Amino acid sequence: MARNSTAKRGVLFDVDGTLVDSNYLHAVAWWQAFRRMDLDVPMSAVHRAIGMGGDKLVEHLLGEDRDKDQDEKLDATHGAIFSTWWPALRSFDGARDLLLACADKDLTVVLASSASGPELEVLRTVIDADSAIAAATSSADAEESKPSPDILQSALDSSSLTAEETIFVGDSVWDVKAAAELKIPTIGLLCGGTSEAELRDAGATEVFENPRDLLENLETSMLGKLAAA
Repeated sequence: MARNSTAKRGVLFDVDGTLVDSNYLHAVAWWQAFRRMDLDVPMSAVHRAIGMGGDKLVEHLLGEDRDKDQDEKLDATHGAIFSTWWPALRSFDGARDLLLACADKDLTVVLASSASGPELEVLRTVIDADSAIAAATSSADAEESKPSPDILQSALDSSSLTAEETIFVGDSVWDVKAAAELKIPTIGLLCGGTSEAELRDAGATEVFENPRDLLENLETSMLGKLAAA
């Protein structure tokens, strides 16, 4: 089918673990939240669930038989612990330049994050590329979190993009699965701690080490080809 040359083209970026080096801090924050509720969840299991939204993560790790009355407190405790590390957050090398380069190619850049509103503001400050960012989502923009595609659909809607003219960049299998629900191809980055094999098994079309690696290969990547088509 011929591409509509007038269609708006864009790229959705996950934030935690993709643009900002925060996944392991999230893992520790969740581990401590569980411990404060006398729940012994191995940190390795927590790490493998990072990328899910908080509600899905708790259900995934504790199961259907858990005391669901604790869910809200667990999520709030995780958020409170994680906020103590906000001043230490750093973006990955090349993250800012990658967003600016995508915008320079006339790709609409959207942050598809399920972070809370205040946390998203911190993340945007850390990335320091607001001039390239057309829109951004937060947890308030989705009824269900990843691996549900709600946050990605909200990101598309907020920027008048279509799945057919969009690529998603993420770092977790949950990112890839969410994008697959909308038939959005995914570029996986390894900087969040998930292996290339896992990302490709989940359905990632291309995999790069980190934002800098993707930036250096931008012209030949799916993003470069989308911009040039």
